[in-house]
Amino acid sequence: MGKEFIVTVFGSSRPREGDADYEEARILGRALAKHAFSVCTGGYGGVMEAVSRGAKEAGGKTVGVTADFFKAAKLNSWIDVEVPRKTWEERLFELIRRADGFVACKGGTGTLVELAVVWEMLNKSVMAAKPFAVLGDFWQPILDRVREVELEHPAPWGEANGPLVYVATSPGDVASHLTAKLKQT
Repeated sequence: MGKEFIVTVFGSSRPREGDADYEEARILGRALAKHAFSVCTGGYGGVMEAVSRGAKEAGGKTVGVTADFFKAAKLNSWIDVEVPRKTWEERLFELIRRADGFVACKGGTGTLVELAVVWEMLNKSVMAAKPFAVLGDFWQPILDRVREVELEHPAPWGEANGPLVYVATSPGDVASHLTAKLKQT
């Protein structure tokens, strides 16, 4: 059997069961598990809960990286293994460290920070190349604007050699993209 791959999924804590964003993340979790990926999230509610729930429903494994910083937040019931950290920053870098690939779903400022940090680490080769997808076109305007600067001012960094963030059209597209990138033979 090959290496077990872990995909870290970032997204808003706000969606609730029945919301379109929650249901899309749940489908994403199922698709990732069906492609034999373990799912790692921030461990709380919203997209984090939905993707973990979908992964568990499809027989997958889940990890939740939590932080003392979020005192009022509760670990969602779909997490197999909790990895507690003290600070927000330690949590973010643990989510990054554990991942073989990344997905950013629709989200707010927290998800934007996660997207930006991973993208910058890939762009500056601070970490080994890892596939990164965004689900849907929510982040497209931000990707386009940042790429304007990256491409108008040539530099030796990664984004100059081609897009480092793939825009996926569906949960299945995310899983297929990550599979193609991570499980090449």
